[in-house]
Amino acid sequence: MGKTAIILGATGLTGSILLKKLMNDQRYETIKLFSRKKIEGLPKKVTQYIGDVLTLQNFKEEFKADEVFCCIGTTAKKTPNKETYKKIDFGIPATAAKLSKENNINTFLVISALGANEKSAVFYNKTKGQMQQEVLKQNIANTFILQPSIIDGNRNETRIGEKIGLIIFKLIQPLFIGPLKKYKVIKAEEIAQAMLNLANTKTINKNFITSNYIKEISKK
Repeated sequence: MGKTAIILGATGLTGSILLKKLMNDQRYETIKLFSRKKIEGLPKKVTQYIGDVLTLQNFKEEFKADEVFCCIGTTAKKTPNKETYKKIDFGIPATAAKLSKENNINTFLVISALGANEKSAVFYNKTKGQMQQEVLKQNIANTFILQPSIIDGNRNETRIGEKIGLIIFKLIQPLFIGPLKKYKVIKAEEIAQAMLNLANTKTINKNFITSNYIKEISKK
């Protein structure tokens, strides 16, 4: 019998790539999506639960699987209200981790960010850091927190700031050697593949996966 996977954030850049990979992976029999909007044209192996993911706890009975892939994330431009921002970037992953623990899901993967730190003076980094700590509190056996640098990929929305950042970072890539490798630009495709590989390996024992290591795992 094949595995069941849950994806949160399947309409986003990395989440949409991951969804395609899972749909084509014969190891997975069922894929569950939890989101506000329905995605049209998906195969029968995909079940969609439509509702307010800010109250994810209301889906406790449906939130059952072998693995959870949390690709949720927003931006300050898209969500300028800090309270709402925190409900998304902290609240959804934290609730998903709690539900995973309660429903005996032993593999939980979440995308955070390089520089995430619960003690940071930067709101974005602090929120991501607090989320990481809340996820780790659940003591889920296979917990992987991915910390990508700037993410490269074709988005449905225009993010001018990120585009400028990508251009600058790509120009100075040759300078990122040794310990600085983790600051190199990383492709959404690599993140999605690394998540899939991590979920299906028994040899990686670390919780935090930085950009340079994400690249390595994506090639395995």
